[in-house]
This record gives sequence, C-alpha cells and structure tokens, in this order.
Amino acid sequence: MTTTTIARAWSLRRTDGLVLGFTDHDGRLVFDGVTFRPDRGLAARALVQGTGLSVDNSEAIGALSDGAITERDLMAGRWDGAQLRLWEVDWTDVAQRRLVFRGSLGEVSRAKGAFRAELRGLSEALNAPQGRVYHPRCSARLGDTSCKIDLSAPSLSLQMPVGEMEEGRLFRFATFPAFDANWFEHGRLEVLSGAAEGLSGAIKNDSARPGGGRLIELWSALGLLPAPGDQIRLTAGCDKDGRSCRLKFGNFLNFRGFPDLPPEDWLIAPQAARHG
Repeated sequence: MTTTTIARAWSLRRTDGLVLGFTDHDGRLVFDGVTFRPDRGLAARALVQGTGLSVDNSEAIGALSDGAITERDLMAGRWDGAQLRLWEVDWTDVAQRRLVFRGSLGEVSRAKGAFRAELRGLSEALNAPQGRVYHPRCSARLGDTSCKIDLSAPSLSLQMPVGEMEEGRLFRFATFPAFDANWFEHGRLEVLSGAAEGLSGAIKNDSARPGGGRLIELWSALGLLPAPGDQIRLTAGCDKDGRSCRLKFGNFLNFRGFPDLPPEDWLIAPQAARHG
C-alpha cells in the first residue's frame, strides 16, 4: 500500500485582521505564524486554475460554528473579500510546502447550518470593466476622490437610534430632524452598534410623514436585525443628475457626467431633423 504525507492547508484573513487556519489533515499544522486546525469544519473542492486571464475558481464548504466562521459574521459581511491562501504541505515537515492558490472569498451562501463560499483568484480583478463611460449622469460615487463631497457634514449625515422597524427593511421614525423629503433616497443606512453592527443597506425610498415622522425603506432587508435603540447612520443620496449636483450639493464643478450629450434618438434621427 502507498501512503502520502501531503495535506492541504488554507488561511483566511479578514479585512479587520482576524486570521483563521484550516487543514484537511487530522492534526494541527503550524507555519507562517498561523495554526491550521482540523476541527473547524472547512473543506475545499477541486481547484480549477487557468492560464492567461482565465478566472481561477473553486469553492470552500464548511460548517457554521461559534469557534470559527459564524452565521452572524457571515450575515454581517465580516468575511466579504477575505484574503485566502491555499498550500499543499508535507505534514511530516511543514517547511516542505507549495502555495497553490491565492485569492479572496466571493459570493457566500448558507443553508442547513453550513456555508458555501466562492473562491476568486487574483485574475478576477482583471475582468472588471476599465475606462470611463460617457453618459449624461455622473460616474463618481458620492464622497469619493472624484466627487470630493465631505459626507461627514451635518447636512449630509445623520446619526440616530432605531425606532420602529419592520422585516429589517422598513424603518419608521415618529420624529425626525428637518431634512427635505427624499433627502436620503439613493443613500445608505449603516448600523453602528448592537448585534448588526457593520451592516449597511441602500436606501430605496425616503418619505416624510404627517406630524414630522419619516419612513426609510431599504432595497433589501439587513441580514441581521438591529434592536430598538441601536445607533444607525443615514447618509444623503445622489441620483447622479447634474441638477441635483448643482442644487442639492453645490458641487457642479466636480460633476463627472456629460449633461449636454445628445440622446441616442438624436444619433439615429435624419440629418434634417437634427438641425431643426
């Protein structure tokens, strides 16, 4: 009978610096300052690696446990974009090892007490669209280096406790500071404290209510429900329109769209119609 001393070991590093190590060997392995444990319920499917710009892909499958990757952390997005490295290692001499995969966690799904995570190779970023799109609406993101708006300004950001909430998607406030209706539409809601700390959602609707109340509706429900009294932050939204940039933010000098660009109908219209 032929035996092998090769095992697989992989480490995950979250964006907050937490590092976990896993191995399919039946004992602990230690190298690079990381302890790779066999009792954390993680396994990887066969790795597919391509040449050139082909996307490497695989999956990590594991059990949700309090000692390693928890459902709460997954739902809070704390593992989004975690950096992953996978080695083949001789468990009798861990100095004899080979790095076979380096990338990050992609889409994560969960069911029946387990999770499944897509592994994305380093070439994944090269498939992102490059260059600038010429479009009437702004290409910048509110508050980024192109936009230059300071989102910490009192007129653009509001911190307050959670009041009445429905399904983690509808937030009702009996009283609300004097912001115009729809001020936070297209903005973001971030949870700052409690079990759901770190979660955020895009705001779909911002509706004023009689008596000074407010209804904030998210596009999708938060993965974990904030409790009444937990602190949230609302950030003003931008609809990417030049008029909004000028009147709402007073920032038209940094507008990154092309509001005078002719529409598609103009391009296909007969020449006589173009000149009136």
